[in-house]
Amino acid sequence: MKSILGIGNALTDILAVLPDDTLLRKFHLPRGSMQHVDMETGDKIWSTLKEIGVKYVPGGSAANTITCTSIFGMPSGYIGKIGNDDLGNLFKSTMEQFGVRARMLYGTKSSGRCMVFITGANAERTFADYMGSALEMGPDDLKPEYFEGYDYFHIEGYLVQNQDLIRTAVRMAKDAGCIISIDMASYNVVESNEAFLHSLVDDYVDIVFANETEARAFTKLERREALEELSHHCDIAVVKVGKDGSMVQSGDEYHYIEAWPAATIDATGAGDTYAAGFLYAHSLGMPLRTCGEIGSIIAAKVVEVIGTKIDVPRWRDAKAEIRKLIAAAGK
Repeated sequence: MKSILGIGNALTDILAVLPDDTLLRKFHLPRGSMQHVDMETGDKIWSTLKEIGVKYVPGGSAANTITCTSIFGMPSGYIGKIGNDDLGNLFKSTMEQFGVRARMLYGTKSSGRCMVFITGANAERTFADYMGSALEMGPDDLKPEYFEGYDYFHIEGYLVQNQDLIRTAVRMAKDAGCIISIDMASYNVVESNEAFLHSLVDDYVDIVFANETEARAFTKLERREALEELSHHCDIAVVKVGKDGSMVQSGDEYHYIEAWPAATIDATGAGDTYAAGFLYAHSLGMPLRTCGEIGSIIAAKVVEVIGTKIDVPRWRDAKAEIRKLIAAAGK
């Protein structure tokens, strides 16, 4: 089976379900926002959350994708930077438990964490991110041998703000013969790195994953037209439109894929798992529509749980549904 390597911010999600907005107000976190915090504030928030009970889920966008590809059975590797501390050890050991070959680099700061406050009847998420050692990863950390033997290289879009790192990584990946994919991560990342992203996609990237707002930021167009424009810059373009499903295009081939039915309680990680399903199917040589459908199936499973890790029964159901699709596509 073909293999995949990912690179991203090694962050541990610290999930807390809260009865009200009291803690959000205490730490000046507007509901539904994503705020970057310094180490002192991050430690205060973490200490407070510990007292009320939290769930630790090692993650970060690329790590979520790579964990899922490993569960699908793809030989999967990951590059990230952590601190020499308990959270860093948890991140590394959890990745390895899922079968990922985790090449963890060590920084001088404590490990990065994403504190997630889940509030209200609709389980709205508010984020407080302390990046820590994850931000210390640079081009000098990379070596060509890290990329050898992999067929795919998947980039977390949040890393494009570290342009020297990504420029070095894609060169090494191309030299190793990898198919390169990128998840654009966030519309504000796209807006603030627009020229670099256009150059990166045009020169190196084969598969682009974007949601509606990210595609708009990249192309200045809406939905269908944005997908069309994206497809001119890479081999395969994917635009995800939430509950409305997704659209995929390669050259003149276009498909609209409806969202798979789900009882949604938390949308965290849906795009990451979609990418995993899509890349897994692509690695098997599946048709473009089937790739999108498999991405949709696995994304539907993660939105039914709190956090980014799908439970065993849902994985079992997803794999059964995916086997049927693959069998049908092979007829």
